[in-house]
Amino acid sequence: MKKSPLDIYLLLPIKNFIEKKTSVGLLLIFSAILAMIVANSPLADAYHNLWKQYIHLGINDFVIRKNLLHWINDGLMSIFFFMIGLELKREILQGELSSFRKSILPIAAAIGGMAFPALIYFYFNTGLDSVSGWGIPMATDIAFALGILYLLGDRVPLPLKVFLTAIAIVDDLGAVLVIAFFYTSDISGQSLAIAGIFVLILAAANLIGIRNTLFYAIMGIGGLWLAILLSGVHATIAAVLAAFAIPNTKRINTPLFLRKAKLLAYEIKEEFRNRNKNPKEADDHISHTIQKFTSLTEDATPPLQRLEHALYPFVSFVVLPIFAFANAGVSLGGVSFDALLSPVTIGVIAGLILGKFIGIVLFSRIMVWSKIASLPHKVKWKHVYGIGFLAAIGFTMSLFITELAFENENYMAQAKIGILSASLIAGLIGYFYLRKTGNEK
Repeated sequence: MKKSPLDIYLLLPIKNFIEKKTSVGLLLIFSAILAMIVANSPLADAYHNLWKQYIHLGINDFVIRKNLLHWINDGLMSIFFFMIGLELKREILQGELSSFRKSILPIAAAIGGMAFPALIYFYFNTGLDSVSGWGIPMATDIAFALGILYLLGDRVPLPLKVFLTAIAIVDDLGAVLVIAFFYTSDISGQSLAIAGIFVLILAAANLIGIRNTLFYAIMGIGGLWLAILLSGVHATIAAVLAAFAIPNTKRINTPLFLRKAKLLAYEIKEEFRNRNKNPKEADDHISHTIQKFTSLTEDATPPLQRLEHALYPFVSFVVLPIFAFANAGVSLGGVSFDALLSPVTIGVIAGLILGKFIGIVLFSRIMVWSKIASLPHKVKWKHVYGIGFLAAIGFTMSLFITELAFENENYMAQAKIGILSASLIAGLIGYFYLRKTGNEK
């Protein structure tokens, strides 16, 4: 079938870009660079004022009033955290965190990779107002880190990518817990109690077998998310809780799916064979049978998996780039040399680069030395060293925690400079180190 110019020059390139594993990281880099350029151009005032515009949602006396930046960080990013919750649940039930033997090494490495960055940041900022930013260097940006690993292709073993994914997922869980327990405002007991009721409703729906995703959307957004938002706990926590309520069970099992699929395939084959008698009727029947295939596939796919696959393009190519563009724009005009050497900037850079490397490598060494765990197949210590650097790419979650940790704009700017600098340095070191040593015996 001949492709149109629209397919050749627009749709196919976009489709190929989305399907590449490195595309998310490249788009995030572009968004961050664009934000930095705009924030240091004649458009700087318009850029910063844009995020301060207030949007009101509600009716009568019930109105939620937040500026655009808050809607992005509390609302749009909740979709990102919802997908993180889906990934966490999948990994716990059937992935790399599903058994003690498979999960203990990445869990230990992630704990070390969270503890040491926080301690290093605390060392540089102890006794200062900026000490509240200790959670900033704890995070790993899975999109960036995995994007760089995929750039390396077969220079690194596949189990290394799985190992990094497991570390980043545990790291995300740690970041969610830190946000929930340490970066919350005044708590409203009434709203929290209402949120608890919606959690019970979602859990009960899962147990009795409700699989309608629209039901979970209404209960999760209109109920749980709204109650958490009004409670003072960060709204993204609601997204993770809602994700854990999404069923991971199939309506029909694999053998039954195969039998029904064979029967439908036979019907299509017979209709096509006898198509000459009544082409229109045969085509209509074939189309109807193909629609049955769609319903059958949905019945054989857990809602959790369907949602995760459906959300990935939107989160990766809409939510995260918008978040990066809104949060990475640091005006460098008023930044002095002293600010670059401030405790916040140094704490973030040292916490990410040194803390992540030391924590991941040290805790991995301890687990292997004590024979509690072993390195994944084909993964060597040189690979773990490279992972120690790639995990220091904090970007998305680090920027997110910065907005929660500080109200002082100078501290925010210093932290963002530290995050961008550390992520760039760590990414380059990790990439070139693994590129050089990846295929060495």
